[in-house]
Amino acid sequence: MLLTWIAELGAEEFLVEPADPIAEARHNTWSLSAGPVAVPTGEVVAAFEALTEVLAGRLTGVTLYVWHDEQVGALRCSVSSRAPEALPFGGSYRLAGDLTPIVDAFLADPHPGAVLWSELEDAPDGVDEPEPPPFPVWARVLS
Repeated sequence: MLLTWIAELGAEEFLVEPADPIAEARHNTWSLSAGPVAVPTGEVVAAFEALTEVLAGRLTGVTLYVWHDEQVGALRCSVSSRAPEALPFGGSYRLAGDLTPIVDAFLADPHPGAVLWSELEDAPDGVDEPEPPPFPVWARVLS
């Protein structure tokens, strides 16, 4: 099912509105789940590479990007008129040249969208919580 969803994104209508990146993100962002059948990482990566080619035939100068959203337990992808270095995230991210580790982390998540109580830690009193490390984002400019 995951591979079908990725392929179907090639037929979606996209909002390209450089003056309103929030509207772009709302309209152009999808959350994909793995489903009950295991899918090899290489097939997911190949599906996104194929999607890049399909979209490049329809769109130019926009960025297709993919990340593992651990908070919701999904593999997310979006299209933006912004450059890879200026994507509309509220937190810090780092560009990843290889999609494989992102897909691996997504597929290996045993409890998508859940944080186990045993993994939570209390912050010491009077200490601000540290900024989470930048998360990896795979991005391709379509041309």
